[in-house]
Amino acid sequence: MKILHLSDTHGFHGQLNDLPNADVIVHSGDFTKNGTEAEVMDFLNWFIALPYKHKAFVAGNHDVCLYGADIDGLPDDTHYLYGSGVTLEGVRFYGIPMFTQLLTATPTNGNRYEEMVAQIPMETDVLITHQPPLGVLDSSDVTYWGDAVLFKKIKKDVQPKLHLFGHVHNSNGIMKLGETIFSNASVVNDQYQLVYKPRLLSI
Repeated sequence: MKILHLSDTHGFHGQLNDLPNADVIVHSGDFTKNGTEAEVMDFLNWFIALPYKHKAFVAGNHDVCLYGADIDGLPDDTHYLYGSGVTLEGVRFYGIPMFTQLLTATPTNGNRYEEMVAQIPMETDVLITHQPPLGVLDSSDVTYWGDAVLFKKIKKDVQPKLHLFGHVHNSNGIMKLGETIFSNASVVNDQYQLVYKPRLLSI
């Protein structure tokens, strides 16, 4: 299976031309810049029209209008993953979003992002998040923006074949740790300039 991975398009999706062929296209969040419904609809119209057999995406911290929202009416080939999964041609995908509200602990529900991470199924083949795991393609200006709980879950429990994310623009890249290939496919840099290309991966 060929997977085309992109992230952090921040409204520049319409400028991505000559995308390579793949079986699945995955967007790992921050397709908007200001998080408005109009931006989401513009992205969805573009994403749905792409000529890929399967499409999957999660929301990022910029995509704020999708917090707690359901997206109704998506075609059968397009999957919005919100603490949920889908099996495509025998490959098990699972995705969790990144919203500021999920990171805020309350007396009644604790840290909901960590709860979502804890619920990632052990049998996941392709994990899609917006935030990187701590220490993996997550540094910018000598600060590490990844999540330690996510790193521990991946390294010790799930060990997916692929972990697809973005969020930290200047850490675009690919690396392998153990049995997992990690891909940060942000297409913009920290100045929100479109400088990177989507990444083609195989599983």
